[in-house]
Amino acid sequence: MCSNNNESDGKVKAVCISQKTGMKKKKIPLGLLIENFGFQNDAHANSKTHRQVSLLAMESIKKMQDMGLKVSEGDFAENITTQGIDLLLIPIGAKIEIGEDVILEITQHGKECHAPCEIYRQAGTCIMPKEGIFARVIQGGKIKRVI
Repeated sequence: MCSNNNESDGKVKAVCISQKTGMKKKKIPLGLLIENFGFQNDAHANSKTHRQVSLLAMESIKKMQDMGLKVSEGDFAENITTQGIDLLLIPIGAKIEIGEDVILEITQHGKECHAPCEIYRQAGTCIMPKEGIFARVIQGGKIKRVI
């Protein structure tokens, strides 16, 4: 994974999609990102929004695991779970490269939750609104988990 054309040690830990909004996403071995749309077969994909793809760091998920929650990649409805990169340090407007083909433009840090999710009800907090980021697809392509 590269950010602003600078090499990074960050990697894709999981690729996740869901059929409906408002639910956990399931891990898939390979995802196809479509330019100015999002992930093929994902409920959040939409050419009319700036939040076509969501990203969350595994380090953020680990914080919730350390609180005793049994959560994993995709449980926060993120499309891409990263590892080894501080997503919130990537400025809005920056372009990041994933794999050989995909280019995303960061469009938003965090989000407002309109109703408490299941995780918030269990723990009294949720990380996606504070630590998740969103992007639109500048150049599509296939991405997969890097082991």
